[in-house]
Amino acid sequence: MTDTPPAWDPHQYSRFERERDRAAHDLLARLPDGLSPGEIWDLGCGTGQHAAFLKRRQPDARVHGMDSSHAMLEQARGRDEDIDWRLGDIADWAPERPADLILANASLHWLPDHAALLRRLTGGLAAGGVIAVQMPMAHETRHHTLMREVAADGPWAAALDGVGAVAPLLQPEAYYSALAESCGEIDIWSTTYLQALTGADAVLEWMKGTALRPYLAALTEEVTRRAYLDALGARLSSAFPPRPDGVTLMPFPRLFLVARKR
Repeated sequence: MTDTPPAWDPHQYSRFERERDRAAHDLLARLPDGLSPGEIWDLGCGTGQHAAFLKRRQPDARVHGMDSSHAMLEQARGRDEDIDWRLGDIADWAPERPADLILANASLHWLPDHAALLRRLTGGLAAGGVIAVQMPMAHETRHHTLMREVAADGPWAAALDGVGAVAPLLQPEAYYSALAESCGEIDIWSTTYLQALTGADAVLEWMKGTALRPYLAALTEEVTRRAYLDALGARLSSAFPPRPDGVTLMPFPRLFLVARKR
């Protein structure tokens, strides 16, 4: 995750906080029984709600929350919990002491070379430590496909050419192989959430909080940015029409990894 580009907007991101948060709690619910970590890192902590949750669950633990966004960390630092908030990039992260729990919720999909990344992250675990990862399987979804198609066809195409979007994830077997080099008790699963979104242009507003951030950062001219969003919004509204009750349904698959270091 990088701050420039894309810049992260805590208010936009939190518009669908309840929907986004479910996957994080499903991940946390699958942590091994009896885990009592003393050193916890939340990598890509955002506004800090999951680091705060872990601190409340493990009050004696040293909890660190790291994010690359100044804006997100500014909100995180307003929390009451005693947490060490850090500005930093996961690509450069190394713990000062081995971690007992590494949480990476909806953050690793922004980084390349996941096999090498997981080897490096698990290398930062203490013996018996746990890594817990959740990533959106976004690249193949209908809304991400439309985002890329519209980006490539219009007066904004030159500005968006080469702008990085979320890449496809590896196959689950590849994640298992990378984790199995140093970990046992490996648990990998996927879930497709049928997100029930409300409000005008619901899918577009959802995407403004995450996937569209690199594109919006690249479109520095307001007129061009607005034109791209209008064109994308029209395609999304056609693909995801609101129901008669005003709810817009958007399927969204996610991949989960939990592993314990030997």
